[in-house]
Amino acid sequence: MMVNLRQLDYHEVQFGSVGWICRKVESTMRRRGRVIRLLWAAGVFSAVMSTGGCDSGSGQAAQPVETDWKMQRDQMVSQQIEARGVKDPLVLESMRSVARHLFVPENYRDAAYHDSPLPIGDSQTISQPYIVALMSELLEVSEGEKVLEIGTGSGYQAAVLAAMGVEVRSIEIRPRLCEHAAQTLSELAYESVQVRCGDGYGGWPEEAPFDGIIVTAAPERVPDPLLEQLAVGARMVIPVGDFYQELKVITKTPEGIDERSVIPVRFVPMTGEIERQGS
Repeated sequence: MMVNLRQLDYHEVQFGSVGWICRKVESTMRRRGRVIRLLWAAGVFSAVMSTGGCDSGSGQAAQPVETDWKMQRDQMVSQQIEARGVKDPLVLESMRSVARHLFVPENYRDAAYHDSPLPIGDSQTISQPYIVALMSELLEVSEGEKVLEIGTGSGYQAAVLAAMGVEVRSIEIRPRLCEHAAQTLSELAYESVQVRCGDGYGGWPEEAPFDGIIVTAAPERVPDPLLEQLAVGARMVIPVGDFYQELKVITKTPEGIDERSVIPVRFVPMTGEIERQGS
């Protein structure tokens, strides 16, 4: 609503109390007996109306309630991540610090710290917080090391790794997601993340070898170029399978490849060249 300037003295609006404004508006409405137009003057009416208007009982405006995102992150870490056995202090601190709600669409932000994946568009999802933390821990990377991520998605996993002090090279095959993730990461000043739009099957050979590779979409088999770009002694964390998938940790040793399964998972399928290779 708007108040007509002629009904109120401008200096009283500018410098008067919110309670006075509420009473003046209510008095004017009773006097006129019809819907009146309110003036958004001096920004103070915005504060009143954005909280649902005046509290007629006290004459004071209700105060805006801000979401305590930090508290939600702390609860997410303690109840969803530590409780399931993730112990790496670097991972836990990163999960506490990265604003997950800024990596999901606005209409899903209230659920950003829930124990579930969320849609991010283009039939893709941001992974469940526990899975992000688990995969980050399984990489066993240290500050200053370089990781290749296949499947940027929202950019959240890359941000978590960056907050751990890791250099990240991330590839996203879907142009819209790629551009949006790159913009979000840039706006949030994650300068150690570089995002490339394209097919991740071939990796990022000019930046190889990598101290870790993390894949956030499931191929039916591990792409050979990614194995080639993994440094000796480094790990790849990747979901593998079609309908039934397993999260695998693949370690490149001087003798060859060591592979172990961790838990059953459900990721979106890896698309692009990997599909042609399988046909």
